This record gives sequence, structure tokens and C-alpha cells, in this order.
Amino acid sequence: MTAANAPATDPARSPWPDYRTVWRWHFYVGVLCIPFVLWLATTGSIYLFKPQIEAWLERPYDHLAPRGPPRSPSAQVHAALDAVPDATLRAYELPETASSAARVILSKGADQVRVYVRPDDLRVLKVLHEDDRFMRVIFRLHGELLLGDRGSNLVELAACWAIVMLITGLFLWWPRGASGLAGVVWPRLSGGSRQVWRDLHAVTGFWVSLFAILLLLSGLPWAKNWGGYLKEVRRLAGAAAASQDWTNGRSSELAARRAFDAGARAAMDDEHAGHVTMPGMSMAGMEMSIDRYAPLDRMVPTIAALRLPPPVSISPPGRRHGGWTAKSDTPNRPQRVDLELDATTGAVTRRVDFSQRPWIDQVVGTGVAAHEGQLFGPLNQALGVFTALGLVTMAVSAIVMWWRRRPEGALGAPPGLAERRVGAGLVIVTVLLAIYLPLLGVSLIAILALEWLVLRRIPPLAAWLGLRQPNPTRS
Repeated sequence: MTAANAPATDPARSPWPDYRTVWRWHFYVGVLCIPFVLWLATTGSIYLFKPQIEAWLERPYDHLAPRGPPRSPSAQVHAALDAVPDATLRAYELPETASSAARVILSKGADQVRVYVRPDDLRVLKVLHEDDRFMRVIFRLHGELLLGDRGSNLVELAACWAIVMLITGLFLWWPRGASGLAGVVWPRLSGGSRQVWRDLHAVTGFWVSLFAILLLLSGLPWAKNWGGYLKEVRRLAGAAAASQDWTNGRSSELAARRAFDAGARAAMDDEHAGHVTMPGMSMAGMEMSIDRYAPLDRMVPTIAALRLPPPVSISPPGRRHGGWTAKSDTPNRPQRVDLELDATTGAVTRRVDFSQRPWIDQVVGTGVAAHEGQLFGPLNQALGVFTALGLVTMAVSAIVMWWRRRPEGALGAPPGLAERRVGAGLVIVTVLLAIYLPLLGVSLIAILALEWLVLRRIPPLAAWLGLRQPNPTRS
């Protein structure tokens, strides 16, 4: 949109909010968000195909030629533990086929290690840190820039402002006096390069903005600040009793890992102490009795018979007086199942399906599955790629339009009105967004304070940013 085709505005009778003010905010937000939009669209597109990529990367461990009958799951776990000293079992992942290696996830404090074990001869095929897995790296690049909580805060801030960018873009796209659908629903390709780039930007925004906003909103539960905000909402809604199925921020994830590792070791110490104090037990009998992973041999057949959506894992107690659990970690979260097990018999004592989880968890889980492209199969992945390509197209076309018409010696922000009015509607929308996106509200206050207290007081910088119009030449 350019000044030439922008609708005329009368400051005294400007609608809420006036067109030029929205245009200026759209420009400034775009300058800040476009690098993040390109980054998130690229890494997010890769992550959409996590199941296919991981299946391809792990194909050497899923097409093994059996050399004999499989050994017991507990023996497979012990083989993995022998390969990683001082570790404890985090989860045993059920092999999906008879030719698949067993995946044993081990815990060492905040670190987790994945061990691939041949079921037949217990040979360890590979030891890999969970955080070094390719898709795990992509996940962290996408959500935290490999910078931990600081990166999560940056991505969350960019996502919040990207929502503002898309909303203001839709406001600017809204047809005012248009004579047809050309340039509104489809681009005009015969009106010169300037019009083509403008239409490519605006029309693409019309088609993808809603999907992009939903993607941004559904990704916020992972963020450090908004995720903590949601955690408090869960508590107030009475959902805190159910374990949260996602982490918010790197520190939250590492804390959960440490807590499980400490609880598992404490539970193991309790079991060991209980066996040691049993009178009349021989040393050989004691060694056999303290194999705390033997219950796996009873549980695995029970869980396998349920045919839960893979991957399916079984975990030992992660706290004192806790019990064994099993769960389906399928990326399509509405199909996930959580089970509690009887270690003595291997029977399922409690089952919690997705529909039985708190409503707030169902909303978040459905949104996360759609965000990851796993809610409704290949079509979901295709829609995610379409949205990502649309965002890239919008970003590139915005850069091209800015570059072609940028003024010399200035950033090129649209000129502001000499007299500005803030309507009640704009205030209401801003307050509602700030409540829903607290980091947006805090950053907005900081930006306004920076503008009025610093940037406007430095005339050359204010003129370059477009915050102050050059003084008219006096005759």
C-alpha cells in the first residue's frame, strides 16, 4: 500500500483506528517480525514432516533381520543401562514391528539418552542423546533459537507482534471502494510491477492470515511466559491435578527431567532398602529380587495387545510411592492414551483417554496437533506448508516493495498525521490483546515509553524512523 492509493483521512473525522496509523504500525511491526517470520516458517515447515523424517533417519534400526527369538524387555533395558553407566530407566518404547530395535530412554539428571538395542542378542546399536536427535534440534531451533528461555522469550515476543502484523494487514486489505475482486481475492498481473507486488502481498495475506494466526496461537503454550500464564489458568480452572502434556520453556523441560530422575532414584533406593532388610534371604535371591525392571516382562504383552497408536512407552515410578505408567505419544494428540499399571500382574488399573482430560488440555492438545501438522494427516501437513509458503511470500514481497520505494536517508515509514486521535475501539482491541498476550502488552508499553522518552528527543533518529516530520522550510 502506498500513499498514492491510501484512502484520504481527515484527522478530525478519522474512523477508529485511522487508516494511516494502522499502516504505520503494520510497517514498524513488519520490520521487527519479518526475520522471525522467515525463520519460523522455514523451521516449522521441516517440523511438519517429523514422522516421515524420523522414519527415514531411523530406518537402519527398523529393518533388522532377526537372529533368534527376542530376549525379555527387562534384559533389553539392562543391556542399555550397561552402555550408559549411572543412568536410570526413563521409558521403554515398544518395538513397532518384529524387525525393530528396542528403544530404551535413559535418564541422567537433566540429560536423556536413547539407546537402540537388538531384541535378539542384546547388542547395543547406537547411543544418542535425545537433544542431539535431528528433529529435536529443529524443535529447539523453531521454538527457542537454541538459546533456552531467552530464545523462547524472543520467539514468543515475535509471535505476539506477528499476530498484530496480520490483524493490521487484514485491516489494510479490507476493500474500500473496490470495483471488483481483482486485487482483493486474486492478484492483478497486468498493472505494472508495483501493483503486482502490492497485490501479491495483500492477496496472499487474505488467504493465509487466518491460518497463520491460528498457528501462532496454537504454538504459544510451549513459550516460557505465555505457557506459564496458561499454567496458572489451568490451576484456576481446576485442571492442575492432571499432568500437563507439554512443557513451557527450556528450563521447565529440564526441571521436569531432573524431577523424574530424582524421583526414580529415590524410588529405586526405597525398593533396594526394603529388600535388604528382608530376613532370611540369600545373596542370590536378593540380587534377583531387586531387579526393579522385571515388571516390564509382564506389562509389555498387556500393552502391546491394546494396539495403542505408536510410539508407546512404559515408564517406571518417577517418584516415591509412585506406580508404573504407560502412554501413547502419538503426534495426533487427541488419540493419546495414559495408563496406570499394576507392577505385580502387569494389568491396567486406570486408563485416561484424551476425551477424559480437562477441557483446557483438550483445546491445547488439539491446537498443538494441528500446529505440528498431525491432526488430520497429510492434508494438515499440506495446509501447514501452504501457510508457511504464504508467510514467506508476504515477507519477501514486503521487502521488495520497501526496497523499491525506500527514501534516501530514512527508514521509509508511512508519514503520520499531524493530528492523531485514538478511538475507543482501538483502545478496547489493544487492551484485549494485551490481556490475552501479556508479553505483547508489556512490550507495547516499553516501546511507547522508548518512543516518547528517547527516540523523539533525538531529531535525526526520529526523522529517520519517521516519528517526526521534517520542519517546513521558512521563506
